[in-house]
Amino acid sequence: MSNFFMNDRKSLINDVIEGAILTSPYKNLAMLDVDTAIRVVVRSDWDKSKVALISGGGSGHEPAHVGFVGKGMLTAAVCGDVFASPSVDAVLNAIVAVTGEAGCLLIVKNYTGDRLNFGLAAEKAKHLGYSVDLVMVSDDIALPDNKQPRGIAGTVLVHKVAGYAAEQGKSLKEVTQVAQQAIEATSSIGVAMRGCNLPGGDDEEQENDRIDTGHVELGLGIHGEPGVSVIKTHNTQKVVETLVEALQKGLKQKDRLAILINNLGGVSPLEMNQITKELVHSKIKGAIDYLIGPAALVSALDMKGFSLSAIVLDKHIEEALLADVEASGWHPLVKLEKLPLLKVEKIAQKHTVKASVNAQVGEIIKTVAETLISLESELNKLDAKVGDGDTGSTFASGAKDILELNEGNKLPQNDLSALFGEVGNRLATVMGGSSGVLMSIFFTAAGQKVSEGGNLAQSLLFGLARMKHYGGADLGDRTLIDALQPALEALDKKEGDYQGAAAAAAKGANDTASMQKANAGRSSYLNSDSLKGVKDPGAVAIEKVFSALLESNK
Repeated sequence: MSNFFMNDRKSLINDVIEGAILTSPYKNLAMLDVDTAIRVVVRSDWDKSKVALISGGGSGHEPAHVGFVGKGMLTAAVCGDVFASPSVDAVLNAIVAVTGEAGCLLIVKNYTGDRLNFGLAAEKAKHLGYSVDLVMVSDDIALPDNKQPRGIAGTVLVHKVAGYAAEQGKSLKEVTQVAQQAIEATSSIGVAMRGCNLPGGDDEEQENDRIDTGHVELGLGIHGEPGVSVIKTHNTQKVVETLVEALQKGLKQKDRLAILINNLGGVSPLEMNQITKELVHSKIKGAIDYLIGPAALVSALDMKGFSLSAIVLDKHIEEALLADVEASGWHPLVKLEKLPLLKVEKIAQKHTVKASVNAQVGEIIKTVAETLISLESELNKLDAKVGDGDTGSTFASGAKDILELNEGNKLPQNDLSALFGEVGNRLATVMGGSSGVLMSIFFTAAGQKVSEGGNLAQSLLFGLARMKHYGGADLGDRTLIDALQPALEALDKKEGDYQGAAAAAAKGANDTASMQKANAGRSSYLNSDSLKGVKDPGAVAIEKVFSALLESNK
């Protein structure tokens, strides 16, 4: 099966073009209505009074080339099948549709199919009386000795520079000259760790796994052609350094640059920003005036790779690159500046705890902590059936920390508000995960309520309410709340009623075993058959704690 979202392979490119036209924010695109096999997108606002710019080639490089049709860039884009040059007839129809007396410039990537088809169409158009010229982009420097360097992402920079010249009303000769200067000023090199999936292809027959794990290919082509060498690393800094070294070989020390950071289609935004950071800290950083991207401008379907295109700036190229356009695929230049930092003082809550002794409170802390520690293995086994098997360890880690502070007389046992606050602070640090944060919210809020004059049960119920608010769980959701809430309500109804609280907690824990669906925590991802007859481990922990408190108060 093809690893590709599509309907009919035969209508794919027409569908893609329709989607691109409909979503263009400038509403300035149209498709030539000639023949379904002739896929040409043109400016709908074009009046033929200026030099027309036509580019194109195989599809699969989106947003190239349709994304660069618009005021200030291309007049038309001729779209071939995936990775296949458009036909001579398609190119010729594009020329005739948009070319006036000012003439037309074809901007062609240096691939055999494009050279031949665009070249023959140019000759046919000349025979019909049109003024047509052609430039070939050959920015790929992966093979420095190659007499026919490929045209890759730097093509977009040529579109931009030539488009500006055409928009200024320059003659065909002048626009051609400007385009050629941009070509000579541009160099690109790419790298990939995986090739691309072709629409309609059999994944098993494709060569996406040609590149070994932990390696990348330097100079991998935008049609999936093999690279020129292999780098045995995925380290971003080392990969970027390799590309930068290649770019620097063709530069002069005084050159000022704009660099396009191009996503070949399958690299996440997170990775592209990491690549950008390494670029601006590399050996070439002193020469960079502007960045373009990171973004996909000339992609290769879903290829896991990127390329860097450097264009040497002069007054005219810089002016052209900075000019506004109405083309959805273009990304404006960003002036490279020092990373802005806003100096502020770090905000940190400082807990100054004054230890105090209250034998009764100390004994309660000891009972709760020792109970949770003793339950570690039992709760882990129970949680392994309905979760990730760490509930016991999570509660035990918090309990051990609090018990150690308690035995060292480091807790404010005689100040309930301060005690809850300190317990909350410690649990957020030592328990980890969402459980630690939730229990921290519970005790912190309870401590705040105590300071406002609430009694023990009221304060703990307030803490529970805040925990439910932030955690999203409630009674019946198969969590520790199903045991904790009824136990605290029993204490609120009758102060010191540990027997009632223990009974309520036990009933709540038992009820979780018959609940068909969990609505919080990892258990929420399990079906009812997996949960049937199994108590929630958090609820069991609460049940055991109140049972232990009952025994200690007899």
